Formats: sequence, C-alpha cells, structure tokens
Amino acid sequence: MPYKHHEPRRHRIPKAKYKVENWGEYSRALRQRGSVTLWVSSEALAAWTPAGTGRRGRPQAYSDIAIETGGMLRLAFGRPWRQTEGLLRSIVQILGLELPVPDYTILARRSARLSLATALVKPNGPVTVVIDSSGLKMVGAGEWLLQKHGGKPRRSWRKLHIGVDPNSGNILAAELTTTEDGDASQVGPLLDQIPGQVTAVLADGAYDGDSVYLAVSDRHTDAVVIIPPRCTAVPGKTAETAPTQRDCHIQQIAEMGRMGWQAATGYGKRALVETAFFRYKALIGRSLRARTLPTQKVEARIACVVLNRMTSLGMPVSRKIT
Repeated sequence: MPYKHHEPRRHRIPKAKYKVENWGEYSRALRQRGSVTLWVSSEALAAWTPAGTGRRGRPQAYSDIAIETGGMLRLAFGRPWRQTEGLLRSIVQILGLELPVPDYTILARRSARLSLATALVKPNGPVTVVIDSSGLKMVGAGEWLLQKHGGKPRRSWRKLHIGVDPNSGNILAAELTTTEDGDASQVGPLLDQIPGQVTAVLADGAYDGDSVYLAVSDRHTDAVVIIPPRCTAVPGKTAETAPTQRDCHIQQIAEMGRMGWQAATGYGKRALVETAFFRYKALIGRSLRARTLPTQKVEARIACVVLNRMTSLGMPVSRKIT
C-alpha cells in the first residue's frame, strides 16, 4: 500500500464530484483540436519563406515558424519526423498552395536550434502562478530488452518545471533540466519568463525555503507566496517584530489547522498544476523523443505551445456537486 508509513496522519477527505456545465462548447473545442488548420495557421503560411537578409551565403529556404509548425504537428499527432513531413505535404496540397515543404532531415536539424527566448503566453494583466515539476522519461531500451538479455534496469529522466495560470490553465513558463537540479533553483528562471506582474506564487512543500521567498521578492516585491511550511517549522527570530510571510503561515496553521489554512489562503488552486501535467502526459506523452538535452528543451517548449493552443479553444466549466 502506498504511503503506508504516513497512513495514520493522512487527512480523510471524501472525493468531490463535479459537473461540467458547458459540455456542448467543450465538446466542440475537443473536436477542434484535431483540425489540421489549427496547427497550420494563416500567419505561418504567410511567413513560410523568410525574406532576404542581404548577407553573403545561401539564404534559408524555410523560416523558423515553418519549422516550429512541423514540430507542433509532430507532437500534436504523435508522429515521427518522416510521417510529419508527409502530413505537412498533404496539407499544403489540399490547400492548393505552391509552398516548398522541408524534409524530415531539415525539420529534425532546424528544430533543435529554435529560439526559446519568446514567452509562451503574454498575460493580459496580473496573474497567479502555480509552480511544480514532474519527470519525463528519456527514449531508451524498452523493458523487453531487459527481459530477453537480463541486466540491471537503468532509467534516465528529465525534470520539467512549469508555471501555470490556474484561472486559464495556460502554461506561462517552462524549463527542462536534469534530475540533479532542484525544484527550488528553477523558481527564478520560471518567473523570468513571465512578462507582466505576478500577484501570487503557489507551490507545494518541496519549495519551502528562504531561497524561494527571496527569488519571488526580488522579481515581484508585492507578490504573495503560498507554500506550506514543514510540520517541524518554527517561526523566525523576528516573528514578533517583523514577521515574514512564512512566519504568518506557521502562525495561521497553528491557530486554524492545516486544512483551515489551505481554505483561507486558496492553496487548493495548487492542484491545477497537477492537472496541467496530466494533460501534458496524456496528449504529448510521458517520454521525450529527442536524445540530447538542448533538443529536449526545444521539444518540451513546443509541447507547451501545443497545449496552450489546445486550451485556448475552450476549457470545461465545472461546478461542484454538494
């Protein structure tokens, strides 16, 4: 049984039931996700061939947006590069366009060099950010190879750190690292990717530490940090005169309990980042297709763009059934 050592201390919370109120609109949005015109937009077709730069040498035949379109098709429909090339050629033929289509070699090589500097989503105003990380398996030998030849299983993983807007479900920031990089060390890089003002940052207990509070305050002075302190946490030396946000959380938990603190601070929104990871692994996959870390960073970034485009079509509006 999982977590058997913590079983006596677990909270007994009955499973909540929800009803989707906009099922008709959400159903149409789900069908629209499979439309090829969603991924090959008119903006991409207009900028398919880059303009001349006037520099010496042979100019590129395809713009970065054309390569990114191929990468989005590959991840959205789960196809290898060769089949992605065939899919892209068929779309261009159906549309009746006279556009050159990059082959699978160009798509693979150029996609590894795409820029990651642009923001995933530009918020319209101040946002709340929920931060968490999850593991993605690297492509390697399958379990059948171990069963046939034996040996010690070796698992290679990468960690995907994301910042999610709980109100819209959009992924605002993403960073792919090795398993050696801690979760708290990526809070600053994630916040640097978000343009605009951040009003609150939510995370689980793994992010409890002074470095996280400092990283948030350095970038957004007035942002509220909602992170549950450890069960053994004690207030700081200046808790009586100048209490920090962490000291206030410790005091509130002591007065109203951990469940009451969660309800008072809105910590329940943190669960929505788990929904974003479930959406990623269900639609994109649990494994990375690329082999090197720089290429894997680009792949994870494009995957987040794909998910944001899907969520922009429509999200379910749920109501809790009492």
